[in-house]
Amino acid sequence: MNGTAIDHVKLRIPEDGIETARSFYRDALGFGIDGMDLYEAGEKPFFSVRIAPGAVIHLQPDATGERPGTDRSGYDHVAIRVDDTIEGIESELDDAGVAIDRRLDPLGATGVAPAVYVTDPFGYRLELKAERE
Repeated sequence: MNGTAIDHVKLRIPEDGIETARSFYRDALGFGIDGMDLYEAGEKPFFSVRIAPGAVIHLQPDATGERPGTDRSGYDHVAIRVDDTIEGIESELDDAGVAIDRRLDPLGATGVAPAVYVTDPFGYRLELKAERE
């Protein structure tokens, strides 16, 4: 088997969290939202955050009343490679009012690179990893 990249990650969000998700992922982080029309038409149980041409985060609103992400059920974080410097990433986050939880130089699929960690409005941790120096 020869894997090449992560295709998607699927996360549950509160049923009333759709606008909050759009505000954070689209407006604050600048990612596109895909499949909202299919979700709203009842043809798909989720919509997607487009983080790269071949990678998405599926967000599935959950009507159980539980707050997804709080127990994390073995989940730790999604790592997203960003075509920018760490300074550029930090500047965009600052401009959007997104707090940085921590800064590291973690080892990932493409080697060691600087990264910042943020938490989305639902309690999920994201690693935003710089691809340029």
